[in-house]
Amino acid sequence: MGWYREQVVPRLINVACASGPMTHELRTRVCSGLAGEVVEIGFGSGLNVPHYPATVSRVAAIEPSDVAWRLAADRRAAGSVPVERAGLDGQSLPFDDDTFDCALSTWTMCTIPDLDAALAQLRRVLRPGGTLHFVEHGLAPDESVARWQHRLDPLQQRVAGGCHLDRRIVEAIARAGFTPGHVEEFYEKGAPKVFAAARLGVAAA
Repeated sequence: MGWYREQVVPRLINVACASGPMTHELRTRVCSGLAGEVVEIGFGSGLNVPHYPATVSRVAAIEPSDVAWRLAADRRAAGSVPVERAGLDGQSLPFDDDTFDCALSTWTMCTIPDLDAALAQLRRVLRPGGTLHFVEHGLAPDESVARWQHRLDPLQQRVAGGCHLDRRIVEAIARAGFTPGHVEEFYEKGAPKVFAAARLGVAAA
């Protein structure tokens, strides 16, 4: 599983997360409002780079996968915002307190082993009044879909590099001390509902 997770999963994610009728729109929307210095956890293959607004001055990318970082090279080169690979683990961010204006997470919180630790780190490194922008999949609002998510979750973790289907993302964000604003809840088009229950929003530190 080590070779599969290190070599195959990043390539699968690069393809899967770049496709779908809503992907471009959702990345544009979640990046809207980002400004100043931004920390992005789960940078992956740089799929958000084309969507950074001009108000962003730099991005500190947290990405554990060397393969994903290499896949991001062309996107980073074509982007207008400086991006530095600044860390490998969202659960232990190598920054001082109150360093960043904004944080960004897109389809990442499902996979972090200790999500509470990662969110606590994000809140620590955000300046007072900073914001966490997120779009994530998680537990479906419909009980019939949620039951299937619980059943499929062990298999999903094995196939998709530790990805959970049934995390309560907004509750975890609030538990870390963030104040979620308006959060949109929807099923992403073009995917089975067990994989597509999504939340998009901004939370204040």
